[in-house]
Amino acid sequence: MPETNHEITLDSALTEEAVLSTYRRMFAALARDSGAVVDDPALVDIAETLFAAFAEAGEEWLTHEQMRHVCRAYPLDRFENRLRVLRGLGAIREVFPKPNQLRYRASFTSVVGLMFIRRMMDDGGQSEMHRLLALEDLNVADPATTMEEARTSAQNLSRAFRLWALELITLTGGTIEELREQAPKLWGTEEITRRAQSLHDTVLNRWPDLDRTCTELRAAIYAYSDASRRAAGRLADSAGTTRNLTLLPAETWRTFAQTASKERLAAVLDGFVFDAPAPWHDPAAIVRAVDESPRPVPAQPTPPRSALPDPGPADTYAPGTDGLDRLTSVAETALAGRSSARLEQLLTADGEWVSARRLLADLVAADLRPDSPYRLRWSDGLTADPAAEPAWLSHGRLERTGGGD
Repeated sequence: MPETNHEITLDSALTEEAVLSTYRRMFAALARDSGAVVDDPALVDIAETLFAAFAEAGEEWLTHEQMRHVCRAYPLDRFENRLRVLRGLGAIREVFPKPNQLRYRASFTSVVGLMFIRRMMDDGGQSEMHRLLALEDLNVADPATTMEEARTSAQNLSRAFRLWALELITLTGGTIEELREQAPKLWGTEEITRRAQSLHDTVLNRWPDLDRTCTELRAAIYAYSDASRRAAGRLADSAGTTRNLTLLPAETWRTFAQTASKERLAAVLDGFVFDAPAPWHDPAAIVRAVDESPRPVPAQPTPPRSALPDPGPADTYAPGTDGLDRLTSVAETALAGRSSARLEQLLTADGEWVSARRLLADLVAADLRPDSPYRLRWSDGLTADPAAEPAWLSHGRLERTGGGD
């Protein structure tokens, strides 16, 4: 028996069984038996026909004979197999659990699961992502929502966008046929990005302490946006000047020519009779035309985005914003009226590396400027503490000198 780290109780067993029973009812329409997925679309059609009949029957429910009459267009063996699987997984159950029960009812969970699956088949999850973002936006704006709930929501969306971006990157580097087949996943990407950024702003404004979580969410949104643009660009290029995605791409013709048998290639010319053509162009002219033909410019890869928070483009340009005035303000704030201060105390004051590296970058910039009266004096001391942040810390002092060097 496998070892467990927790005691198995009746309550935990009932909870796990409730979760499994919900999953069984939700995906019962796609189950061929207790351990496999259907490989015939007609089996799913039988489930949809039964659920529609149960909805119309109302409180009268259905008997076995009535269910068979509704599904009379399907063979008897297929109907019986579907009914047996749906009953075994809880999608169709007796109205009352008693002997000799003749009437059956359908599970609401199974109907909703089948509707969800149909929508996923139509657009690859686009509509579900729109619904999810709309609901999450309402949840984080609710005054009753806690910071932990908002953190969980942002982390789940970050995971979803990163996986989505990875899938789009794989499609962009794969065959054009697969990219065209998954084209619905590129619909409405701008609207999804706008909704996700709105949710990110709501979380960050309400809970500033979640800046690290929001940084990860923003990076995932940017990765998804970049991947969707690259996939859409390749899809548009494959359509050519006609922009008609129903035409077969050049890769398809090339693959057919490389993989088809000689008999199948020769069958293309069945029924044609022609003489061997004589060359009507000089070979040198053909070579010169090929050399002078325009070549497509390779697509430039998108530069990687920074993981640091990005407030976006500024509305106005202030020349002194990033100059000596700002560095002087940072240095004076760190010194707090003193002539010098220990650098290790300044870097560990906020307790996080994101703030510490910003302060260190500003102090180094002030030290390197000849017109700045602030200097960094480094010592040989070094502190290593894996549990602290930052884990490696050099010792030194920030000093205010008499003037520029």
